Amino acid sequence: MAGKAVEKRTGSEVDPRDEPSAEWGWHGSFPKAARIGAVAAAAIMFLMLYGNHQNRTEDVVLIVTGVGILLGVLFDLRRSRTAWRR
Repeated sequence: MAGKAVEKRTGSEVDPRDEPSAEWGWHGSFPKAARIGAVAAAAIMFLMLYGNHQNRTEDVVLIVTGVGILLGVLFDLRRSRTAWRR
C-alpha cells in the first residue's frame, strides 16, 4: 500500500532539454507587451459601448471591466516603478 507522505523532488534544477531557455537563464515575462495588450483590451471594452444593445446592463459590465483592467495596469506600473526601493 502506498504511503500518504509527499515525496520531495530530488533535482531542483530545470533540465535544459525540457526548457532550452533555462540554459541561458531566461524565464521572464513580457511586461511591456502585457501592458500594451491590457490597454488595448480596455479600449476594446470601451469601443463595445457603441452597439445595438437595448439596456444599460451591458454598458455597466463593459465600463467596470475596462476600468478594472486600467486600474490593474496602473497598479502594475506603480509596483514596477517602486519595486527596487523596498
